[in-house]
Amino acid sequence: MVDNNATYTCTNFNPFRIRMNYLSIIIALYLCFCNQKAIAATNCINECHPTSGYFIENNTDDTLKKRINEAMLVEDILFNGKLKRFFTLSDFERVFGKADSTKLMLEEEPCSYIFDNPDGSKDETDRYFYKDGSRFENSGNKMAVDEFRFVKKNFITYKGTVINAASTIEDIEQLFPNAVKNIGTFDIYGEGKLQVIQLREDEEGISDGHINLFFKNNKVYYIHWWFPC
Repeated sequence: MVDNNATYTCTNFNPFRIRMNYLSIIIALYLCFCNQKAIAATNCINECHPTSGYFIENNTDDTLKKRINEAMLVEDILFNGKLKRFFTLSDFERVFGKADSTKLMLEEEPCSYIFDNPDGSKDETDRYFYKDGSRFENSGNKMAVDEFRFVKKNFITYKGTVINAASTIEDIEQLFPNAVKNIGTFDIYGEGKLQVIQLREDEEGISDGHINLFFKNNKVYYIHWWFPC
């Protein structure tokens, strides 16, 4: 029977210990979360990002430096031997002809835009231009290559070397040996599994983006400029 008038004393109550217990639980949960993220990141590097050497560009060890994927600088590339990656709408029509189709980028909702306004906003009239399977970004009179397919005699020259649909992985290895060593496989929607190498956009590793060069049946298939959200 409980005496309602009695005074009870909890001699074992220790608020500090309770706070420590809560803190221990929080730390344990955090470490568990971090561990899961680390596992996921490792899986992503192995399965999604075949060029694991690409992520060590700031390492000063010479041995590791030799594993870093090479850069493919935009100034060294010519599309169909005539255009840089950035050009005008009239240049597009002169070299590639009229677009097969266009689509507002707002409808596609891409992860990132090539052309941003100074305040970071996007123009509602920006479009994708599609031509022979390739995709170009358009903003006003400005054009840029987003994805380039090596079809219908499309080719690029890189430092004077022609890369086209007949170029093999072995040919590309002569240009980018490290990247080819780190070659991986992507499961591309509508395409199936394709081999791919990743190339840096700059020598210093400043850019967060990279260039994906895809292969199908051991031959060059298409090139895509990728940038994170």
